[in-house]
Amino acid sequence: MPTSYAYFEKRIVPLVEARLPVMTHAFLYGTAVFEGIRGNWSEERDEILLFRPREHFERIKMSAQIMKIALPQDVDELVDICEQVVRRCGFREDVYIRPIAYKSGEVIGPRLHDVADDYLMFVLPFGNYLDVEAGIRCQTSSWRRVPDTSIPARAKVNGLYVNSALAKTEAMENGFDEAIMLSDDGHVSEGSGENVVILRHHRLITPERSDNVLEGITLASVMQLAQDELGLEVIERTIDRSELYVADECFLTGTAAHISPVIEVDRRRVGSGALGPVTKKLQALFFDVLRGRNQKYADWVVAVKPAGEAAPAANAAKMNA
Repeated sequence: MPTSYAYFEKRIVPLVEARLPVMTHAFLYGTAVFEGIRGNWSEERDEILLFRPREHFERIKMSAQIMKIALPQDVDELVDICEQVVRRCGFREDVYIRPIAYKSGEVIGPRLHDVADDYLMFVLPFGNYLDVEAGIRCQTSSWRRVPDTSIPARAKVNGLYVNSALAKTEAMENGFDEAIMLSDDGHVSEGSGENVVILRHHRLITPERSDNVLEGITLASVMQLAQDELGLEVIERTIDRSELYVADECFLTGTAAHISPVIEVDRRRVGSGALGPVTKKLQALFFDVLRGRNQKYADWVVAVKPAGEAAPAANAAKMNA
């Protein structure tokens, strides 16, 4: 029977057995970095296809470097651990993989030095995060995106996501599906967990990195598809809030969100108020890549054959760090 497993304290164990002490530094102070990786089920191939795992593990290594978290495994080792855990779970559906490098010491005091580090990862079944077909309604949040000079924007720091949580809940309690945060100077930055892209005058535009955005792996992939397959010009530049209102199309990208069309911002219709033609084409291209149907981008996915049955907990293998 398919079961969620975790890599925890250098072993693969059932997720229910992966528990942290209440004094763990990362829990007390948010001193951890993470990634989100999609595993997309291919019925035709009877495999789960991991989307760009190397790039995700390269980014968590970078995040750990910024946050002074020791992550001794190299990228190949991290990919191998990921494949083993996904295989062990035995899921034959879309999954979400969450690797976390964290301060594991049980100490009091906000700091990064002289605190022990560790690494864990778990796998869960996971469907669509936002409506990728009908589209979503967004609100520009009253909560500003945390600047890089306060918490590094290009690192996926756990504690930073308090900012996202405040914005997301505000938007949903106001009747919207998602928030779009602005930078301190009022320019478009990010969604609560997604990059923002607009289409204007046949060009795809996304905020420049200095506007406190995460360097999105899904974003980079979608922009490459737009250039290579649709011949669109791709631009990174500052975007004013009002440009969201007059965009021909708008969408959000991210591991969880895939490509989610934005049909309304601040109760103003975006474009036709429905899934736009460019977004629709990009979605089709992107989902073909995710499901392994486009050999041109075959190196963007890593195939994992799920185990027939999940291994018993008693046989959880000790793994090398």
